[in-house]
Formats: sequence, structure tokens, C-alpha cells
Amino acid sequence: MTTTLLWLASIALIVVGLAGTVLPALPGTAFILGGIVLGAWIDDFTRVGTGTLALLSVLAVVAWVLDYVASLLGAQRAGASRQALIGAALGTVAGLLFGLVGVLFLPLVGAAAGEYLARRSHGQAVKVGVATWLGLLAGMLAKVVIACVMVGIFVVALVW
Repeated sequence: MTTTLLWLASIALIVVGLAGTVLPALPGTAFILGGIVLGAWIDDFTRVGTGTLALLSVLAVVAWVLDYVASLLGAQRAGASRQALIGAALGTVAGLLFGLVGVLFLPLVGAAAGEYLARRSHGQAVKVGVATWLGLLAGMLAKVVIACVMVGIFVVALVW
């Protein structure tokens, strides 16, 4: 019975982690990695060993870095001001209150508002807002792909 509960906890962590790849409030790949480590521990690390766990840990870190860097690169390519970056961060936090739509679109609004306050240019504000949003989406897509690869590697290691 205890083993079954532990496997359910492992699966729950992985599922929450997959949701966390699109919800910025949850550290998605960290939850996935936690579920995988728990699953490996339940199995006494026989099928999922230290080499696999090391690879999955590297993938989790890469996903986190890509998510962070993609948003910044999108903003910086458009020549974003410091206020635009702060606006994008505030928009992301505010977006949490409005669900998935807020998480997807309020960073754009925040970046555009911050850029407008910094430079008083509508054109530049829109350009920075869209570039920040595209960077955010690219980072999210990369994180989702890496998260799915992590889960796939874990499942293959368990079954193989």
C-alpha cells in the first residue's frame, strides 16, 4: 500500500510539473524532477540510475535558463528599457490573478506600458511589448518540450 501511495505522489508531482511549464507560479521542471527522483527512489534506483538522474537534472536547469533568457532576449532585441523589463515582470505576476489568459498576455501589456513610460513612444512600446511576448512564448515552448523529453526519458528508463 505504501509503495502505491509513493507512486501516486511521484505521478502527481510530474503532472503538477507539466502544468507548471505553462503556469509561471509553479516551478514546472523542478516538480517533474522531484517526481522522477521519487520514482527512482521507490525503485531503489535500479532502472533509473544516477546517470539518468544527472541528465534529467541538467535538462531541468536548461529549461529554467531557456525560459528566463528567451524573455529577456526578446525584450533586448527590441531595445527594451529597464522599465519595460520591470513592466513585463509585473505583468507576469499580475497575470497569475487572471489565469492562463492573464499569464499569456499581461507580460505584453506590462512591457508595453513600461516602455511607454520610459520613452513616450507608442510605436516603440508596441514593438517591445510584442517582442517580450514572443520571447516569453518561445521560452514557454522550449520548457514544455524539455519537460516532455524529461518525462519520456523517465518512462523509457522505467520500462526498458
